[in-house]
Amino acid sequence: MRLFHPRLLFLIFLGFATVGLPAVQAGHSFIITVQQLKDALGKAVTPQSKGFLLIDVRSPQEHAGGMIPGTDLNIEFTQIKSQHRELGAKLDDHIVVYCQSGRRSNIAAETLADLGYTHVYNVQGSMNAWIEAGFSVAPARR
Repeated sequence: MRLFHPRLLFLIFLGFATVGLPAVQAGHSFIITVQQLKDALGKAVTPQSKGFLLIDVRSPQEHAGGMIPGTDLNIEFTQIKSQHRELGAKLDDHIVVYCQSGRRSNIAAETLADLGYTHVYNVQGSMNAWIEAGFSVAPARR
C-alpha cells in the first residue's frame, strides 16, 4: 500500500491533501477523507469546475434522502459496471465515489479501477462520516 502516488498531484492542488493526510491507495483505487473532499469542493468556483466527478453509489431511495453537495450522479454500486459509460468520463478523469459507510463505494471504486479508470477515490466513512463531521447535506435533484 502506497501512501502517496504521483498521479495525485492534481488532487493535491485541489485540496485533497490540505489536512496533511495524503490519499491512501487501496487496491487499484485511493481513499480520501471527508475533510479532503470538503476542501476540494470548497476550492471549486462552480460545481462544474471542481475537476472531478462526484458519484453517489447508494440506492435511489437513499440518495432521495439527501446527498453530498456537488454530487454529479447517482448510480447504484451494483450497476456501476454496466452503467459506467453514463459517467461520461475518460479513463484518466478523476472520479470520487461515496455511499453510506464506505463499503459499497469501495466496491464501486475497485470496479471502476478494474475497468481501467486510473484516478478513482473512495470517501472514507462516506455519508456517515460527512454527517458526523457536521457538513451540510443537499436535497437530491429530481
